[in-house]
Amino acid sequence: MATFRAARPAWDIDVLDLWRERLPEFDGAAMEAKYARMDRRAFSPAERDAFAEIERMALRFSLADRVLISTPMWNFSIPYKLKHWIDLIVQPGLSFRFDPADGYRGLFKDRPTLVVLASGGDFVTGMNRGRVDMATSYLRDVLRFIGVSNVRFVAIGPTIGPPDAVKIARRAAEQRLVDLAAAF
Repeated sequence: MATFRAARPAWDIDVLDLWRERLPEFDGAAMEAKYARMDRRAFSPAERDAFAEIERMALRFSLADRVLISTPMWNFSIPYKLKHWIDLIVQPGLSFRFDPADGYRGLFKDRPTLVVLASGGDFVTGMNRGRVDMATSYLRDVLRFIGVSNVRFVAIGPTIGPPDAVKIARRAAEQRLVDLAAAF
């Protein structure tokens, strides 16, 4: 982060650490608020307060000119904290809308988005031994669903195993990141 801040001192960088940030539960009043939005009825005070937290999180994402998501692959997909955050901000009328004539439409502006995805296995060279990377397709699809389609992925893997293979994977990912950073 320090290197990036030095390279782009004028940028305002907002870091969202999902492991340290308190994410609201999506239950009770928050869930009722979702249905109130869908039914186009007014929020109760509890629904308004619960949904305000979700709106703040979505607003924080919508204000970003660029997005960097750095995540491990867990059990072929994404960690539950990232899924929780996605489930919070992907809300009808907030990040997408549905029209019977047009279908679904993302409401967030498209912007350069980089996803760095680390895995213990080698999903880069095809030596994944039959395992499936569901994280990449899920993140690509959910981001597209909310309007963000300018997404690049950098896979890092394997991150465990023979030291030489790990070193080669890390160097290849670092080079790809350097190349992408110039246009980011």
